[in-house]
Amino acid sequence: MSGQPDLLQLRTLIDHVFSTRARASGHKDLPDLCDRLGLPQPPPQEGNTKAQRADASLAACPDTDLPAVAEAILAGEALTADERNGLQDTLWAGRPHIPIPARTRRELAQDLDLSDHIRYADRFMALLDSVWVLEHDVFGEWLTNQPSLRSNIERHFIRFPDDWSTETLFEELGAFEAPHPRFGQFLERLASSAYLPDEPAQRAYVETANRHLQPIGAQLRHEGDQDGYPLFHLVGHGRGTGRRPRNLIFATLGKPDIRFTSALDNDIEIAERADQVLVYDRPVGKEGLRWHELRAWWQETRQIPQDQDAGKALYDRMEACLPSNSPGQRNLFWLYYRIHRDHLDDAPALLPEIWIHWDPKSVRARGDNALKNLRMDFLMLLPGGHRVVLEVDGLQHYTRNQGTEPDSGRYAATMAGDRELTLRGYEVFRFGHDELRDRDRAHRLLTSFFQQLLDRSPQQRI
Repeated sequence: MSGQPDLLQLRTLIDHVFSTRARASGHKDLPDLCDRLGLPQPPPQEGNTKAQRADASLAACPDTDLPAVAEAILAGEALTADERNGLQDTLWAGRPHIPIPARTRRELAQDLDLSDHIRYADRFMALLDSVWVLEHDVFGEWLTNQPSLRSNIERHFIRFPDDWSTETLFEELGAFEAPHPRFGQFLERLASSAYLPDEPAQRAYVETANRHLQPIGAQLRHEGDQDGYPLFHLVGHGRGTGRRPRNLIFATLGKPDIRFTSALDNDIEIAERADQVLVYDRPVGKEGLRWHELRAWWQETRQIPQDQDAGKALYDRMEACLPSNSPGQRNLFWLYYRIHRDHLDDAPALLPEIWIHWDPKSVRARGDNALKNLRMDFLMLLPGGHRVVLEVDGLQHYTRNQGTEPDSGRYAATMAGDRELTLRGYEVFRFGHDELRDRDRAHRLLTSFFQQLLDRSPQQRI
């Protein structure tokens, strides 16, 4: 499930943090502060107070830049837990996340034994500090003579663990009412070796958690290793493959000449005509492959100084691979990036002419043993390991002799390839070329389609 962050709320939260930092800075430091946070430069000092200059800088910041400013604040500024959580909750609400109902949370807490975690008491408290607000006021305990939540946890859950159950801990933390993304972060960090450096204990926790997550279409999935320990991420387990791509071969202008430089490590290279193919070989994270990540790879490998220049060059290179005789395919590509232009950085990248299978021999040479549908029109890598293939079908998909005769064999081969991909965890969506030939009609169709596709909850992907 995903949406858009509440930009008014985000601006208010940024204003609170930024104005506080501005008041603590000198006039001469304000431009550096704005630069660090990605805000427009303030007006000159002459005749303006620091507050006026700060207000003018934030007012000049467009709504579309606010998420990046919030990320810069979270990455580089010393914040209170309240400030941090407010910014995080507002940002995360606009990103894909997995809904975990209150009943599932409570039943999980009732079943969960955290005794392994509290063997590492300092790490456990650091985990709680990274997710929850344990002290709203650092002077509160001293002024009111009331123990803080931190003190109560240390006393009643760590030193005297019989005092509080895990359910009581969750209640005191506010975990049952917390926003879905924050609760998901909590579950992931409970599985992390940074806080629980004991693999059998990690796996025991994950097994318990997954008993409650599986019925709602989610799981803590083992997705690699970190410092020798398993790394777990919370994902939907609908149509995800459970594997991360190693090499994305796309935007090809012809069949690539591929060879393994290390078969043991799955390292490949394009032996000839490397300029006719793109190979993205960086890790794809749990959020899938987003446009800003694809653009950053292109920018760094091509040494292009400006983001905007790199984005345009990458788009042009991908567009160049699209067949000139398929207006529908070209319209889909153009309209996707047009529809998402206002929030393109965090939108999933749409990869054209993607190789799903590869065989050094031709289909004719393989005969009946040939792989079906070697190359697909488009691929999107979505959060949670979900892989979506988009195809634009012209007459060549089900006819022969230049579209004059039906070809049931060709159609059957196409459907067989789709079934194989579906069983391997892909979703395949096919459009008729005539649906996309007219750009205005295609715009309406695709706007609705992509909104429904990208806004689905994990349960709806099952």
